[in-house]
Amino acid sequence: MNEEVSEFVFAPLGGLGEIGMNAALYGFGPPKTRKWLMVDCGLAFPGPELPGVDLLMPDVTFVEKIRRDLVGLVITHAHEDHIGALSFLWPKLGCTVYATRFAASLLEARRLQEAGSPNIKVVTVATGQRLDIGPFDVEFVAVAHSIPEANALAIRTPAGLAIHTGDWKIDPEPGVGHRIDAARLTALGDEGVDALICDSTNILREGDSFSESDVAQTLRKLIGDAEQRVLVTTFASNVARIRAVAEAAQAAGRSVVIAGRAMERVIQVSRECGFLDGLPPFLSLDMFTALPRDKIVVLATGSQGEPRAAMARVAEKEHPVIKLASGDTVIFSSRAIPGNTREVHRVVNKLCDQGVEVITDHDHLVHCSGHPRRGEVAQLYDWVRPRISVPAHGEGHHLSVHAAFARGKGVETTIGARNGDIVRLFPGAPAIVGKAPTGRLLKDGDVLVSEDDGAVRERARLSFSGVVSLALAIDKRGDLVGDPDVLISGLPKKGRDGADMGEVVDDAIFRTFDNLPRQKRRDFDAAATAVERAVRASVNAVWGKKPQVHVLIIEA
Repeated sequence: MNEEVSEFVFAPLGGLGEIGMNAALYGFGPPKTRKWLMVDCGLAFPGPELPGVDLLMPDVTFVEKIRRDLVGLVITHAHEDHIGALSFLWPKLGCTVYATRFAASLLEARRLQEAGSPNIKVVTVATGQRLDIGPFDVEFVAVAHSIPEANALAIRTPAGLAIHTGDWKIDPEPGVGHRIDAARLTALGDEGVDALICDSTNILREGDSFSESDVAQTLRKLIGDAEQRVLVTTFASNVARIRAVAEAAQAAGRSVVIAGRAMERVIQVSRECGFLDGLPPFLSLDMFTALPRDKIVVLATGSQGEPRAAMARVAEKEHPVIKLASGDTVIFSSRAIPGNTREVHRVVNKLCDQGVEVITDHDHLVHCSGHPRRGEVAQLYDWVRPRISVPAHGEGHHLSVHAAFARGKGVETTIGARNGDIVRLFPGAPAIVGKAPTGRLLKDGDVLVSEDDGAVRERARLSFSGVVSLALAIDKRGDLVGDPDVLISGLPKKGRDGADMGEVVDDAIFRTFDNLPRQKRRDFDAAATAVERAVRASVNAVWGKKPQVHVLIIEA
């Protein structure tokens, strides 16, 4: 295609081929002078393969390169996997951010509470609003989701119209926030939707998802029937669920106590935005011991088993205020995110060991997803009738099943894109036409490092095989001075056949050193390499694993 033709392209940086860390670019114009619009800037949580890492974020190296042509960043909704990386990465982007009042208020609340958070340039927009952002005409279209003010985006350019759904579902009674705007989506379909970039999270599940009103009804019965304390844990951002718990508590004559800073922040912003109107004030944690056991409901963070959150500390009997007893009830009004199952099970089991009754979504309808099942996805395709489908927001299996589903709905072209693909949507035949550098940035303590950073990889190796640190003093003649200083960490005390690990290491050091020619002993690099190899081999012979071995030689 001629270089001067203005193309409309889609370039995902996160969220395609994985759950979470959603970030994408839309570009319009000739390849060399293209303008770009970013959509979302989310994070994900690391697994045990990244010890010590707190958060994962998309690598925005490509965005930094085209920063002068970045006309703005639009937030679809305020979930952490769509907005959570913004406070860390915005200094690399520097553009204006467009978000609804709820999302903008959460960003501001975080900035005020967390030292070092940048003062992001935010323009507040309303659902239904239509904005010109560079060459893009962006319309915010109401959708239901498990957080207030979620929006799909209708993105128009002179080349055509694309709909970016963000996260959504069809819920006739969402409790808080919008119903999906079926009339507007149908009108967009009548206008002619060239491409649909659509959520795939629940495409493997048949039928329609449950409504928040169904969950609210269950919670009301469970809380009403409980005889002692009730503790409910859910995602802090699920304001509809928070409201449902509060209404159930009010109906049962109970007061609501809040445990967890993230929950407090969301509740503060929700009050300001009017989503909790008509409810009595929630109480602070210091009221926990003052209220009778049958007059309290605790709303707590930590539904994913996070070790520092309220639920894990309660389960470990380490929470400074909340103490549960036999007869109390804990409701997990949530579902374990993939990768968190083991941590959630650990918390549940420890609560059961305390004699607490634990209720999960396996027992009662205490949670529903904010994402569409196949029946809802089919309805969306009927409304918008896209010419091109690009499945998004999902792992590989989700994306491939969604592509087949779209073809079954009569869509002309499906594109199986993954992070880093630059997809030409139109004009011309839709296709992957290039690659953008992608990857993950790791929040390691107070610094951001690349996923290729050697420190994190080495830390993972250390967690598997331990470390032996050695310090040797050698004089000018090449003789050892004194005994080696040896520190062994993460190795068993005894190896195969009861061999003492310290003696194994000492024997390897002295045997190797004694067999080295005097000239090599005076070559500290050569001597260190020989001792390192010998210690690794000797430990492996009695343990079956090779530790990291660090050798320091100094001249005496």
